[in-house]
Amino acid sequence: MTRVETTLLQGSPRAGSRTAGIAVRLVEELSLALAAEGVELAGPDVVDLADIGAGLPLRASRSVPLGPETERALELVRRPGLLVVVSPTFKGTYTGLLKLFLDMLPLDGLAGCVAVGAMTAGWAKHRGAGDQYLRPLLTELGAVAPVPCLSILEEEFEDVPEVVAAWSRRWAPALGAVARHLRHHDLSAPEVHPLTGARAS
Repeated sequence: MTRVETTLLQGSPRAGSRTAGIAVRLVEELSLALAAEGVELAGPDVVDLADIGAGLPLRASRSVPLGPETERALELVRRPGLLVVVSPTFKGTYTGLLKLFLDMLPLDGLAGCVAVGAMTAGWAKHRGAGDQYLRPLLTELGAVAPVPCLSILEEEFEDVPEVVAAWSRRWAPALGAVARHLRHHDLSAPEVHPLTGARAS
């Protein structure tokens, strides 16, 4: 069984939103589906931008210190493993708060991450917003995003358990294959001497 660290990045500016609830459900269903593919998800560690979002607009000025909460959030998002990014649709795309946060990363800031995107939306015409906007942003930052984004319309909220479970089962084989490959070829992991157990410097 391949064990993979998991981070859930919630992009809604409102604490306790329905989108945040769907995000948690998605990680739960992915954990079940990936277990059948030989991948165990650790965690998840949750980065909720509703908790740290008030200070993010100040980061338009690089002279403003990040603060410990934001620094910890960036560390969690950047670590190798599975990164699940969930956002409501605001004016046809992901939230500005999510954009502000991800703008703090360097161009290759998500290298080593397998990214899964999900977006909720009110209109059917926004069904493709995740693949049109969120997924390219994650790959631009260096993540591997091997499967289409999950999209859930408000009219489907009553059916969230079934929708999320079906999506997770469909894409778990592809996600599992990529997660195992990256985990076993993680060149950033320190080498351990087979006899002494010492780590290479």
